[in-house]
Amino acid sequence: MARESFDKEIQFLRILALAGGAYNRQQLADRLGISVHTYDKTLRNLKNMIESLQPQLSEEQSLTLSEGLRYSYYETADPLLLLLFRGKSLKASESLRLSMILTQLQHQQLTAKELIERCGDQFPDGEALPDEKTIRGDLKYLEEVGVIVKTGAERPYRYRGARDLIDSLSDDELLDLYDYVDVMSNTQLPSVQGYMLRDNLKRALRNRDIAAHSAPAYIYKYHYHSRILDEAHLHTIFQAITKRARLRFLYLSPKSSSRYASQNTNPLFHRESNGLRESVLPLRVIYDHQYGRWYLIGHNGRQGLMKFRMEGLTQIEEGEVVEEEVFQQRLMETLAEFEHSWVIDTRNPTKVVARFFNPEDSKVNFVLNRVKAQGQWGTITLESESSFLYEIEVNGTSEIKPWLRSFGSSCEVLQPRSLRQEFIKEWKEIAAYYEPQSIREDI
Repeated sequence: MARESFDKEIQFLRILALAGGAYNRQQLADRLGISVHTYDKTLRNLKNMIESLQPQLSEEQSLTLSEGLRYSYYETADPLLLLLFRGKSLKASESLRLSMILTQLQHQQLTAKELIERCGDQFPDGEALPDEKTIRGDLKYLEEVGVIVKTGAERPYRYRGARDLIDSLSDDELLDLYDYVDVMSNTQLPSVQGYMLRDNLKRALRNRDIAAHSAPAYIYKYHYHSRILDEAHLHTIFQAITKRARLRFLYLSPKSSSRYASQNTNPLFHRESNGLRESVLPLRVIYDHQYGRWYLIGHNGRQGLMKFRMEGLTQIEEGEVVEEEVFQQRLMETLAEFEHSWVIDTRNPTKVVARFFNPEDSKVNFVLNRVKAQGQWGTITLESESSFLYEIEVNGTSEIKPWLRSFGSSCEVLQPRSLRQEFIKEWKEIAAYYEPQSIREDI
């Protein structure tokens, strides 16, 4: 799948997940900045990918894309993630070849020539048969990623599927491994590889007629689909950071009315894009747990330190490589800027002091435990059996404010005074909603 198409489908799925069926075809097309014809084409492509990954969908469920995505409420992350990551980098012919190779090598050892004969017998009519060079290239790739292994040192080399771990596990051990991967892929960052590993283990369980997938031990419903979709950019960005290479991309601000911009390859249909062309030296990737957002932190020679929401990155390409000294200097400057950042704020440091109240009649002080786990570099001072003080110097207060607010009545902001006044105003507004006279009698 082309990079441009992948960008478009990421934005398509993001809007679909956020809108929840509230937009019609024309509104979705307008929001994406594409025509209704392109919208319909993208919809067909996604339906085909879902059907190829989930052939067991009922006819009713496959009528609409939204139904297809909701065929199992607790598995929403699977199609949103896997149908894109599987189709991202493989052409249809590559996907067909690799699938056949892996199928043939699951339970037998074959040489490249034997694989060519097997593929020739099973290739669909009308499809061009792969030559020996192509098959050997596929085998080398699959060996590098650890999917298959060589079984001998003498030519001609024989290959088999790398199933040693799965085959050596008992049914109970395989179930335990599946449960562990399920938990880790839903709680750790990044999670793309974890989801793919979980998917492979689920297939192994099905092959053994163990229906663990129908009665999972742990059920998750993760609401930040953007976090999962934006992981598509992580490999490219981390690779550029490792190489010290600049990145060029088109940036569409989250505040923009359009969420997608096509690549203008035909001069007859050239039009100005709503996005901004940027070139930066990537330095860090930061994740905001509060809102499920990824940020790219980079440096631009003209504008200095720059921050980008990763959901707005499209058409990413690697640029020139910078010297090690230049990269390290920019990195040290950036780390100094972010020394007191709760997430990515780089404004003047402000001292925040809050009093937390311990839960009553509870054997576990979950308030204190949560502050210890999430309070970053803040310090905790015990006041009494019922409360403790939390102090932290942080850049600005806008990013730490939602975290403090999430504790409700268990948290009282003491400093700074401006932040305390903001909380007082907000809680008064909330209290006003619950005044007896505010309830409409005609409801």
